[in-house]
Order: sequence, then structure tokens, then C-alpha cells
Amino acid sequence: MKISKKIRLVLFLITFVSLNTNISKCHSEQLIKLNPRKEIKRGYLLIGIKQYLGNEKKSGKKNRILSLESKNGLLKITSSNGLEYQSKKVNILFNKVPLQNSIILERLVSNPFASFESAKKASLLLEEKGLNPKITYPNDWEIWLPPEAQNKFNGKHFKFKRIDISEKIIPFLRNEYVFQKLEGITSISSNENIKINDVEYGKKFYLIKDSYGSWTLIQKLSFDDYLRGVLPYEIGSNSPIEALKAQAIIARTWAIYNADRFKSDNYHLCITTQCQVYKPSLNNNLNIENAIRETTNMIMTYNGNPVNAFYHASNGGISAPASESWEMKDYPYFLTKYDFIGGGNNKFNSFNKNEKSLRNFIFDKNNKYLGSKHYLFRWTKKIASTQIINLINKQNSSFQKDKTIDLKIIERGKSGRVIKLEIRQSGRLEPLILNKDDIRKYLKFLPSNLFIIDKLNDDFWVFTGGGFGHGVGLSQSGAIEMANLGFNYKRILDHYYEGANIEDFKYKKR
Repeated sequence: MKISKKIRLVLFLITFVSLNTNISKCHSEQLIKLNPRKEIKRGYLLIGIKQYLGNEKKSGKKNRILSLESKNGLLKITSSNGLEYQSKKVNILFNKVPLQNSIILERLVSNPFASFESAKKASLLLEEKGLNPKITYPNDWEIWLPPEAQNKFNGKHFKFKRIDISEKIIPFLRNEYVFQKLEGITSISSNENIKINDVEYGKKFYLIKDSYGSWTLIQKLSFDDYLRGVLPYEIGSNSPIEALKAQAIIARTWAIYNADRFKSDNYHLCITTQCQVYKPSLNNNLNIENAIRETTNMIMTYNGNPVNAFYHASNGGISAPASESWEMKDYPYFLTKYDFIGGGNNKFNSFNKNEKSLRNFIFDKNNKYLGSKHYLFRWTKKIASTQIINLINKQNSSFQKDKTIDLKIIERGKSGRVIKLEIRQSGRLEPLILNKDDIRKYLKFLPSNLFIIDKLNDDFWVFTGGGFGHGVGLSQSGAIEMANLGFNYKRILDHYYEGANIEDFKYKKR
């Protein structure tokens, strides 16, 4: 028996209502606004937990669909195009839709930067010239400028790019009964934690378009909820309580100081090593809960402002100033000194022009330094010339595989870390000069820039060094050892951020 269209519509509506699902248009005054600056003043962070959605080259096919589910309550989805929808479970599908008329974008794009810190320094210099730079992260950290800026400065490190866009990525709300386009900012919330692709995250999210034509799912988190997802992966749940307290204060400070990292995409931070590693906290750890509760709202300040709270795994026995790792200014609270209790920099002799002293330090068997039990406190890497050439060509495809290379350290910082590395190849007139953070960007086998090089023959090199990370600020392995020795978090932070203070972050009223 055939069923008429009217009867089918009635059956659809009955089923729709029976499933506690409804869809309607919301009033214009309810349309969503997102203000990262206001959110952080209220004690919240906007974290990009799913980036580049819809761009299969970046996020993969698995992130072409977001599956959202609330176990007992309802998901509430509100889109800027006026759509309001409620259901227990829904999918958001990202489709590429052809444009009726292509869009032409023109811009100046910088060479890639090895880090946000170096991009930020270059951006500030451009601002001083009256330009309006935009820091972005499509694949690497870049700076974008409008094409007319080409006439205002000598942008030799910038390339003009013309992009022809013939399609755009559009998210669609989809389940058995609905297939609806989403536009602008879409709010997703529930009274209970929402599962996203079978992983339980939290209660409040936004879906927004990024600077690259794809989309980002943003989670709104209080500072403390954010730290619950950071501490286990940055310092480890089994760390002693005083080290966890120090890490909680530093991670909170770092997040506040670096909240402009994804300003171009209208949120604060990502969840990878480009920011602080964050994963949803599935199991409450008592030590982590106590560390966060006992340091709630505490941040490190210098002259009343949050410090740039760098930290790393191991400094190899000697700390570094910020300018040795990135193209940026130094800070008075980061000193170059041996990392042992009472090891002030007044007894420190610079390693920048003393290779013999540096070798003695690296091969020193005395474990008097904090964090010396870390597995990369001292390390040796035997590397083939072909490996080095292959790594260089991933960033700069100008080296020939069948030619020999020569490595030479041109400049070291006071702490002994390599600031400038020269790589020459036979038959090539100009050497490749790697500076600071570019060294580890190219030579990814290096745990740190604190190393010496010995040549075995034309085919092999030996790198011997110390530490894991940039060596600026708190050494996590050092903080753990200090806590095990009985020092509290205040003493730990005073050791690694000299002259800085612990203060409460001042919240603004709504």
C-alpha cells in the first residue's frame, strides 16, 4: 500500500518528537559571539581540540565526520544561521561544495618559522614599521601580510601568493532525520560530558571557521579543567606533589601569557607540542587534583605581569636564556647557571668560546646536577651524512644525496648551546646556515642544542650532548628531584625563575 506524502510527513514529525529531538530557528539576539580576550579575563581558555576539520590532507579522513553524543541528556546545537537543534546523538559532516564563482586571494607569505616565538619577534618588528602582520599556522608558523605591503618594506623573506578558491568546506548537521547546513560560529553544549568520536571531553564547545578554509572544534575550559588535561602529559601523574604544584602554576602562567598563539583563528591554544600537550582528563588523579586545588589561580609574575613561563624536560645541567633558543629578547628572570642547589651564575664561566671546558662539562661523570637521572641528561647520536642530507631536503630540497657534507659550529651561547650551525656541501657555493630553533627543526634527531660534534669520516658524525628541550626556565626533571629532596613548590619556582613572584590571577566580573 502506498503512503501519501502528507502521511509520511506526519509519521516523520511523530517520530521526531518521540525521540526528544527538536529543531527551530533562534532569535537574532541569541546568535553566538566569541571573544577570546574576554574569556581569558573570566578564567576560561578556548582550546582548539580538533583543527583543520574538512581538510583531509591535514586532519585525515577520520576527522571528516564528528560524532557527538550525550549519554543521558540532550545536546544543544545553535548555529549562527539561526538553527537551534537538540538531540542525544548527531554527526557533523564536512563536505566540499563547489563555488558558483571562484574567489581570488592575494597575500604576502613569509618563509616558515621554526617556532611561534621567532614568528612573534618578526611580527613585532613589522608592526613597528606600521604594517599589520598576521601570525598563522597552516603547516608551519608563518606571517601573512596584505599584498600592498610589498611597497612599504623590503620583504626579501616573503613571497607573493595568489590563491584561486573554487570550493569551500561546509559543515552539515546530520542524523536519520536532519541534514542541515551550519554557518558562522556554532555552539555545542550539554549538561553532561559530551563524547566526540567516542572520547569523552566536556560540556561546552564551539565550531568555527579557521584562516585556511577548514574548521576548528574549540573546547571552552576553566583554567583548572585545562590543567587536569595538561599535567599528566607534561610532567606525569607520578611526579611528587610539590613538583606537580610548580608545574600547575607554570602551565597556568604559560597559557595566559601565550593566549594569543592562535589569535588569527579566534581561539587561544592547541593541544600539541606547539602549545602545551592537552588530552581530556578521563580519570581523576588525587595528587594532580590536590596540586591544582592548592595552587588555584596562582601564576608567576615579574613587575606585576605574567612571566613567559618556559619549561622543558631536562636542561642537561645548565640553564639557558631565552635568546639562545629563539629570536627574541632576554628576560631578567632567566639566568645562565649550573643547575644545582646554590649554583648561582656568579661562579659560572661562559662556554661560548671555550670548547675544551664545554667538553669537560659534557663528559663530567659527577652527578651533582639536578635532573641527572633523566634518560636524556647525556646522550650520544651517531648519524650518517645521508641521514643529515635527507633531513635537510625535507625542509630545503637543495642538497645532493651523492655529495659529501661538512658541519661546523659557528657560534655558541653563553650556556654552550649552539646558536649557529654551518652545513657545507661539496660543489655547493653557499653553505646552509641554521640558527637557534631552526637547528632542531632541520636536524630532528637532536634532543637539544647543547652538543659537540666529532667527525668519524665522510660518512658518519657523532653528536654528544645534554638535555631534552630548549633549556629555558623550569627543568621538569630538576623540579622532580628538588621535590624529592624536600623542597616545596615555592622554592622550586624561585630556583628556576629568579626574582619572579607568585600572585593570584585577577578575574574580571562578567
